[in-house]
Amino acid sequence: MVDSDEFKWISGQEFLTSYVGEHGFGLQFCKKCGSTLCGIYEGVVHGVTLGCLNGDPKIKICRHIYVDSKAAWEVLPDGVITYAEGPPAVD
Repeated sequence: MVDSDEFKWISGQEFLTSYVGEHGFGLQFCKKCGSTLCGIYEGVVHGVTLGCLNGDPKIKICRHIYVDSKAAWEVLPDGVITYAEGPPAVD
């Protein structure tokens, strides 16, 4: 999760493009290379795609979702909770 009050793009905003679904959730992409950069909800950044960071984000992976459809070459870390599809709904 990203604190939207503390997040800002420092460069490259002109390359952002967005896809937003009917419920207000979406993704922002780089329109030059197609990389997914972040999740958005009602126009506010709420999560950054870690694969687009240059440095170590110093976080620990806690779960993997949709592992039944992962790439054959992807290696899942030991001790991480996995879900065949999405995580179970929380009431």
